[in-house]
Amino acid sequence: MQRFLFLGLGLIGGSIARGLRAARPDVYISAWARHAERIRPAVEDGTLNSIAESPVSDVVQADVILLCAPTGSNIENLRTIAPLLRPDTLVTDVGSVKGDIQKTAEELGIAAQFLGGHPMTGRETSGYAAADARILENTYYLLTPSSQTRPEYTEKYTELVRELKAIPMLSDPAGHDYATAAISHVPHLIAAQLVRTVKEEDNEDEFMRTIAAGGFKDITRIASSDPAMWESICRSNTENIRLLLEKYIDGLKRIDHTLEEGDFSQISELFKESGAYRNGMNDRRSSAIPNDYRLYVDVPDETGIIAAVATLLAGAGINIKNIGITHNREQAEGALYIAFYEKGDMQSAIPILKEHSYRVIL
Repeated sequence: MQRFLFLGLGLIGGSIARGLRAARPDVYISAWARHAERIRPAVEDGTLNSIAESPVSDVVQADVILLCAPTGSNIENLRTIAPLLRPDTLVTDVGSVKGDIQKTAEELGIAAQFLGGHPMTGRETSGYAAADARILENTYYLLTPSSQTRPEYTEKYTELVRELKAIPMLSDPAGHDYATAAISHVPHLIAAQLVRTVKEEDNEDEFMRTIAAGGFKDITRIASSDPAMWESICRSNTENIRLLLEKYIDGLKRIDHTLEEGDFSQISELFKESGAYRNGMNDRRSSAIPNDYRLYVDVPDETGIIAAVATLLAGAGINIKNIGITHNREQAEGALYIAFYEKGDMQSAIPILKEHSYRVIL
């Protein structure tokens, strides 16, 4: 594992490449992208040793090939490189759906050297310019060896994942796709449809849109995700998504029946059961849904108060993602909300705000 080839070098691929360069400074890393100019900065900053002229130009030399383009392109690239692969080259990917690409590897006769991968991390921004090895730290990196994958490849790549400071977890490809459908794919569809429902039911003055905040924004934040990416995911994981959607719809029907019957104690039980399960979830950064680090601050209604708080945090070197007034405080939030890119920035801001007599609400 001395020569690595990345086919695609966006946010995730770029972050892995940067982490790889830090963990193993002496390895040789090349990459190919449809638009070579977009990854030239990776050579300039020392992450890449070279840019490949085509998807196949560096295949024979590579010990490890990482497919880091969108799901459909990964499958296309896998078909392109398969005839040129050395029998000892490991091929992996970073897509959030494993079934289609695993099937393709089997059809091409390279299942023994294919190991599916899925780093459960991300950001709102994309491209190599947004790449950062830190987004891999303490995140679950799912590996999906099939029954045909050579065990030594799984062992070697698992060790590499640890060197990237991520947390390796093993699953079979089918189990992975069912789990990600449940915790990511279906929630994204639900959030998008919920927003559409409110949009369709709103009046001409957009009364609902104006007062929406708190819980509504929390559970629909992911509706702002990349449309093209989600079309691809739904195309690749249709069966699992439909199965889980059916279970969710059945659950909504049971709630509707409970309301019709007036058995409101069942609503209480629903929230008790769901709350207990959710409160027991691990609070690691790793997630199929990017985290949103936000706190609220009680501030007086004074001219310049937003600038004062922003300046205070900027003086401490804390990067703010967003800041503004909270007009709906149904969840007992403070008057001012502050969003951060990193959990560490949010944690650093809390004592600074408190030292200046601001009341902070998480």
